[in-house]
Amino acid sequence: MKKKVLSLLLAGCLCLAACGQSVESSSNTESAPAPASAPAGSAEPVSLSGKVTVYMPSPSGLADKLAGAFTAKTGVEVEQFQGTTGEILARLETEKANPAADVVILASWSDGLSLKAGGLLESYTPANAGKINKGWIDADSTLFGYSASAVGVIYNTTIYPELNADWAELADVRYQGDIAIPDPEKSGACKDFLAGFATGTDDGEDVMQSWADNGLTVLGANKAALEAVTTGEKGILIAGVDYNAYSSMAKGEPLAIYYPATGTVVNPRPAMIMNTAPNMDNAKAFIDFLFSDEAQELVAAAYLLPGRSDVKCDNRSNLDEIPQITTDWDKMMEAASDIAAKLNAMCQ
Repeated sequence: MKKKVLSLLLAGCLCLAACGQSVESSSNTESAPAPASAPAGSAEPVSLSGKVTVYMPSPSGLADKLAGAFTAKTGVEVEQFQGTTGEILARLETEKANPAADVVILASWSDGLSLKAGGLLESYTPANAGKINKGWIDADSTLFGYSASAVGVIYNTTIYPELNADWAELADVRYQGDIAIPDPEKSGACKDFLAGFATGTDDGEDVMQSWADNGLTVLGANKAALEAVTTGEKGILIAGVDYNAYSSMAKGEPLAIYYPATGTVVNPRPAMIMNTAPNMDNAKAFIDFLFSDEAQELVAAAYLLPGRSDVKCDNRSNLDEIPQITTDWDKMMEAASDIAAKLNAMCQ
């Protein structure tokens, strides 16, 4: 009997030892990585399929590359609408009764805040959130600055071989009739700059009036405005979007750009998930992808400022090299449309 009991105890110990070895072996084996399509913070990896509908601003080449790379990585097809910030907002308005967009990207942070104020955005914590530039995620985690542009002074080097005038100095008589600006009611970047310039400096609106008095011409959206300076129709573009200038300079156009010493506005481009997104999991995965190494390198190659602080550009000024006006985005959002209209009225 004693031998039988001892045999049973020995068998039990061996079984426990074997089970312990099995558990330890499992814990030491690297678990399969979560699929790239799994939204950050999800308890279970999400298997993605179908499509995601993304509304994106220029540059179109970047939008196409991001869409193609996301599809290659996840198998999810990207349906795009590309347009200016104004065109995207107009489309959202017409689709209000039947929302189609999953992700919306704008070239204007203040317009993104307007969507948030309208209760249209989904809160989410994207992948690599800890690497995103300070201030490029709003407090409620609904706007994600995946890239940014800044505005500066772009000039034609065949007309002005060198130029470093500050904003107020562009009202000097030597530049009379030769200064232009994008239409701030068509360019979100220009609108945000004027809002920051007017609300963040003591004399912003007075300087704007001095430009108007010096013959400031309001041109079309950013592309048309830059074209006028590239051809020499105008010598100087105030509040020109920097990535357009860098891209044109790389193609050999006679242009240069600088950021005036008193500072400019760096405008994060908000990517946002609509809370009416028909494809919510795909939308979250797309936002995660925007902050991946691959996507951020595509951003830098397109002459935009990356949204991640650890990704640097070698083809343009980096974020820490650009003098900035202190911005209050909530204040700017409230004033932006009125200031844009005021500038246009000054120049009529």
